[in-house]
Amino acid sequence: SHREAPLIADDPLADNVDVYAFRSPDNPNTVTLIATYIPMQLPHGGPNYYHFGENVRYEIHVDNDPSNVGDEVTYRFTFTRTNQDPTTFFNIRLGAENLKTTYRLEKSTDGGGSFTTIIEEGTVPPYNVGTRSIQGAAGLGADSYESLFNGGIETASTGETVFAGPSDDPFFVDLGGIFDLGDAPRQGGEPRDGLACLNVSTIAIQVPIADLVRENAPDEPTSILDENYVIGVWASASRQQIRTLSR
Repeated sequence: SHREAPLIADDPLADNVDVYAFRSPDNPNTVTLIATYIPMQLPHGGPNYYHFGENVRYEIHVDNDPSNVGDEVTYRFTFTRTNQDPTTFFNIRLGAENLKTTYRLEKSTDGGGSFTTIIEEGTVPPYNVGTRSIQGAAGLGADSYESLFNGGIETASTGETVFAGPSDDPFFVDLGGIFDLGDAPRQGGEPRDGLACLNVSTIAIQVPIADLVRENAPDEPTSILDENYVIGVWASASRQQIRTLSR
């Protein structure tokens, strides 16, 4: 969904954009799960750059057994923002971020009944504000933005490789044509990527296949449709609905 669901369009921090799941090309013994949020981000949209919501629960769900109600594996992200330098409105200055975002990652393998923390304080890379902010002496003084980005890749206590942060939106869609009374494919020209040069907030997890297959599955699938090796993947973003105060 890129803003076409009317109600969630009013709450972009909780807008789940796309979900991807595929066998990892760099490590065929793993599956890469990706969920993107907060559509159509302008990379230069400062000084209040886009960020994951602190009071939103972001989750990626995996169902590997349709005979059981619920999901066998759930990854839950909760984010925290810390103002390292409240004296400035610049996003980055003098080695500090305004605001720096971290996250806690929890994992459930019992249908959401209980969760175990597998990353206590993961780091979300800052927006690529510009050379002065990223590499300059008055900024973070990093070698490059790539080094900051790669520094945000974490390893969970249970073996998963995890990233959460801003990225280019990989989806291609001719939004201008589609919403012009369904002019797709365009009758008077070539399709144009309406998401080119726009960002999304991305959660990516590389998970060993052995952690996602059905319980007691054989070591090897019998075919590409072996039900022990077929998984369903979906993502969600939820807010607390009821708050109870006691005196």
